[in-house]
Amino acid sequence: MKCLLVFDFDHTVIDENSDTWIVKCAPDAKLPDEIRNSYQKGLWTEYMGRVFRFLGDTGIREEEMRRTMTTIPFTEGMKDLLEFVGKHKDLFDCIIISDSNAIFIDWILKASNFCQVFNEVFTNPASFDGSGYLMVKNFHAHACAQCPVNLCKRKVLEDFLENTSKQRMKYSQIVYIGDGGNDLCPVMCLKKDDVVMPRRGYRLQKMLSELSQDPVPLEASVVTWSSGIEILAYLELLIK
Repeated sequence: MKCLLVFDFDHTVIDENSDTWIVKCAPDAKLPDEIRNSYQKGLWTEYMGRVFRFLGDTGIREEEMRRTMTTIPFTEGMKDLLEFVGKHKDLFDCIIISDSNAIFIDWILKASNFCQVFNEVFTNPASFDGSGYLMVKNFHAHACAQCPVNLCKRKVLEDFLENTSKQRMKYSQIVYIGDGGNDLCPVMCLKKDDVVMPRRGYRLQKMLSELSQDPVPLEASVVTWSSGIEILAYLELLIK
């Protein structure tokens, strides 16, 4: 049986937030205060819609946005990790679950030739309208009170596992690699043989460390990382 690798994208595969990186396209690389201060908790996709409208209104179009996004740096050691996974696709299935958007992730993976590493990418759908404005929609509707309205990563992961199970595919182990607060919900559905790998010094690690007082304990093992090389070394142990 294969091992399933589940990656977050921002501050995990790449070393920045793709949604804030796009602001480099704006005049003087800044947003007007009325947009910058308009974010409401849990409504990030709506906020980014206002950012993209502003960029469109200032004449920023697809090619300039693509050039900007493909300069975003990968997290240290992550390219080595993805090359390793790509060479061992007989042992690993690999998916992304991200609150970024499909356009940004596609640009970045294609520019670095890593599209083939991932079996599927689950993120907010995006497209350019007839006027050249980038439009992003919520990934799905869900009933999870812990997650932002546009995306519950736990539901995505559970639906994916249910679909693969129907195809008679079962995984020997799930390894979840992430950094942020919205990665806590999905890791709570992992089992005792699974592993959650929070990025060291980021919010997910802190939240996991506070779970000792939680009445619903985390079943999965926790292995922290700072570099993709550390994740690679862990995966090498799994396949020996």
